[in-house]
This record gives sequence, structure tokens and C-alpha cells, in this order.
Amino acid sequence: MKLNKREIYKARLKPYDYFAEFETIDFDSLGEGDRYYLQDFGIFTTDFLEGEFTLRLRNAGGQISAKEFEYMADIVEEYDLTLVITARAGFQLHDIESDNVLEIWKKLNANGLTTWQSFGDNVRNIVTDVYDGVGKFAHIEVYPLIQKMQNYILKNPKYVGMLPRRVSVGISGNSANVNSFFANDLYFALAKKGDIYGFNIYMGGKNTEIAQDADIFVTKEEVVDFFKAFVATFYTHGSRFSRSKTRLFYMIEEMGIKGLRELIQTQYKKEFANAGELQLEHVEFQEFEELNDGTYAYCYQSDFGRLNADEVEAISDFALQHSAQIRTGSDQNIYILGLKEKRVPFASPALSATVVSCAGNLCPYAVWSIKDESEKYLPLEKIYKHRIKIGFSGCAKGCGRHRHTDIGLIGLKTNNFGDTDGGARIFIGAEHDTGKSIARQLFSMVPFVHLKSTMTLIIRLFEKSGYQNFQLYAEHILNNYSEDFLALWHLYNLKTKQTLPLPKQTQFQTQEQELALLSQYFDVFVLLENSMKKSVSTLVKELWTVEGKDPHYKPPIKRTSFR
Repeated sequence: MKLNKREIYKARLKPYDYFAEFETIDFDSLGEGDRYYLQDFGIFTTDFLEGEFTLRLRNAGGQISAKEFEYMADIVEEYDLTLVITARAGFQLHDIESDNVLEIWKKLNANGLTTWQSFGDNVRNIVTDVYDGVGKFAHIEVYPLIQKMQNYILKNPKYVGMLPRRVSVGISGNSANVNSFFANDLYFALAKKGDIYGFNIYMGGKNTEIAQDADIFVTKEEVVDFFKAFVATFYTHGSRFSRSKTRLFYMIEEMGIKGLRELIQTQYKKEFANAGELQLEHVEFQEFEELNDGTYAYCYQSDFGRLNADEVEAISDFALQHSAQIRTGSDQNIYILGLKEKRVPFASPALSATVVSCAGNLCPYAVWSIKDESEKYLPLEKIYKHRIKIGFSGCAKGCGRHRHTDIGLIGLKTNNFGDTDGGARIFIGAEHDTGKSIARQLFSMVPFVHLKSTMTLIIRLFEKSGYQNFQLYAEHILNNYSEDFLALWHLYNLKTKQTLPLPKQTQFQTQEQELALLSQYFDVFVLLENSMKKSVSTLVKELWTVEGKDPHYKPPIKRTSFR
């Protein structure tokens, strides 16, 4: 097998050696190799961007000083940039002109911030919970461990840009987290063995997959050594051939989680202990949260990840005046910790506390301006009221972690419904707190014009279920039915303009049972060509097609009543 294109470039010149010529780079005349190498130092561009660049900053554990935060605001204002909080609690600066890339890069990296290894085939920004070490659910403070792990790989010539693919790492010593971390390649999840708190190891997660239980328990003192053994194993044994198969997930798919565990064992040089008891629980966090020392934390809900210079300056000034900490969450919000009172002099610009979104139209791959259009397409008040976790991805790459949330969406374009502006694929029902399951597909495509009504119906059916949170609703109702049944149930509610809640079931239903329920609750239900899937396809066309505009739509010709 041939090495993939990126590996060929690495074999010719290691990214760390490429850095020696950093000062001489012509950012107006980049080659393909340049684009690959620059990602290892936090610089990103594509042919689509036509001279515009993005800089990504690492922000280990989401912790940043008020002075660093303020300095970043000065850069944003001076160069008229767009600032975004990433879904890994870091920052991205967009709209950088080619003439300014090197200058801005130098300023950031010389003032306490770092862009090293924030893109490319590296260990990406290591994430934890925003209430690490200070919240009521904190058992182990992990920020010192994150610093040690980051220091080990940061600017290490062996690893800079030289992994087979990117590696995402999450670690939390909290029993309740603002966001789930089971989408990471490596996740240290709080666990207990006897009277000792430590971590169970999960590996192989990604935006569309749950990390698998490796049946390994490590203590706080063992975390960094395990991390080093893990990185060395992936570096040595990870695939460097087909680019689509180089993530850790595919390595596990090939050799199994036990096979990967055995390889890491050879690097770790110590017998693994079997997994302890996972210590995770569901908690719905509020705007103000009381901390262990009696002070408060405030969640500043960003404009779906975007911040302007005035916001950053106001937050940093307030933090400096009150000796408060600033942290960023993987939920793309800003947290101010150490407040004596539940009061701040500014209000959040959006109801985004439980919403995670990709860069949207700031990325050349996205087909949806998520950050501009969320209010237009989403019932945000209901989402906020019930603390429903929403994940948005502008394309199938899944940067919004849409399958690790209560309701997930991918922006798409299609002409299946006539002259529409595109739409979204909808997923529902991830049991994400404990990593039990990812969300399943409800609809392959909902045109934007119908998205808000569809999302509203999903939430209204949840409200009628009587469950306290959406994950319980998923566990006890949604995930006991097939995807096709759930689609038909929602579609017939839309067709008949009703909100009939799903019947409560304690076990997965057979197709015969599902068909009987549809026939019992909806007088208009018919099964087309003895197929629930074809029935879904026909009904979505009937409900959502722009009349006279869809060249593919044909009226149903064979209808068979189930009754």
C-alpha cells in the first residue's frame, strides 16, 4: 500500500524542520505541502479562501488569564478579525489577510498564547470540564495533568505533525460535566476503585462514534505515563496509508480494543488494573453556579461561539477588577469564576448555553450559516428552558458533534424538495453523559423552511413524555423504537397537526408492534409497498416539497393500508 499524500510530505521534510524556514514563507504563493505543514503551527487556509487565513490557538483545559484574553481582543480589533470559540475550548481568528499572517502569529505566540499543534496530525487541545477543581462535583483537579501532557507533546520534534492523524484527548475529574467527552480518541473518565478515585480509559471516539471502554483504571499519578504510552503506540502502529482510515477508531476496528490495549501495555511497562466503577451523573447547570468555596461562576453565553472585541474587553476588565478567573468550555461559552455575588454588568447575546456549533460559513466546507441563522430555525427558548443539548455541523465532517447530543443537525444541500435553500439532517437521542449510545438519524433531510416546526414538534413530544431531561426520554422511549417508526410518528403528527406523544415502552419494539401502534393512533396511516422506509420517503415529499419544483417527485401509486 502507498503512503497517503501527507505522509509523503512528512517523509520528505519533518514539520519541525519546515519550521526553520518559517520566516521565508510567501503566504501569497503557498503550495499543497505548505498548507499541510502550516496546520501544525495553527495556520489554516484552503484554495476556497482566496488569501484569507485562520489561526487557531490552543487553550489547555480551557484556562486563560484575563490579560491574555484582553491581548487577544486587541489583536482582533487591530486587524479587524472574527473571533470564535472552538468546540475544543480553544480560539480561532478568522479573516486574516496573507500580509498579516506571520505578524499576528508572532505576536500571539510571544504573549503567553500558543498556536502550536492546534491543527494537523497532532494531539489537539486537551479538554476538561470548566468547573475542574472548583465545582461541587469535582473529585480530582486535572489541570496540572493537562499541563504536563501538553508540555510533553508541545514542540516535541518527534511528534510535531508526525502522528498518523489528529488525536483528541479529554479528561475530567468531575462526576458531572457541562459536556460529554466520549467523542474523544482518548478519554480519562472519572471512576472509583475501592476508596480511590481515578480514571477509566475510553478510546476510539470521534464526532460520529462513542469511545470504547478499554477496561483500564489509572490513578491520578499514572495518567501522564499512560498518555505517553498511548501517544507512542499510535505514532508507531497507527496506519499511514488511506487517509480516510487513519483515525484511532479504524485501528481499533482492525485489531480490537484488546489488541490496542496490548500494544499500549508494551510501552507502559506496568500491568494495567481493570476498570473501576464509572462516576458520572446527569446535572443541568444554570447561568450562575455556586462553587466549593462559596463564590459563584457565571456562564456568559456567546453568540454561538462568536465573540467581538468589545465583549472580550468587557469580560477581561471585569475579571481583572474582581480577581476572577476566565475559562472557556467545550460548549463554546465563557465562564467567569470566583464571583462574590450572582451579578455581572453584562448580559449574554444569545441563548446558547447548551448549543455547540461548527464554524458555519466561516469554514469553506459548511453549507449553512449556523451562527447567523440559528434563531431563525431553532426554538431557542424551549431548548434553553429544558437544557436540551444541541449539536450543529455545517457539513458531514461533524465538527459540531451532532451525534453526541440530544438533538443533532448537519447542514445539507439538495434539490429533492424543489427550489429550497437547503436543509438539515436530524439526529436524536444520544445517551451522551455515560457514553451509552450516539444519536440516531430521524430525518435524512428537512428543508430549512420546515426546520423550526419540526424541531418544535420534537421538543413538544418530549415535554409531553413527562421525563425530566431529554436523555431519560431517549433511554426510556426514543431508543425503544426503530428509526423508521420514529420518523413516521413525527411525520404523521405534522401531517395531522397533532402532538400525540410516543407511547412509553420498556423494551425495543418489533416492526409488527410498531405498525400496530401507528395504525392505532393515526387514522390516516397507510403502509406503502410493505415498507416503512418507503412510507417515510413518500410522506416527507408530500409534506415538504415545494409544489411544481421537484423533478424527482411522483405521486404514490401503490398504497396498502396496514389495517
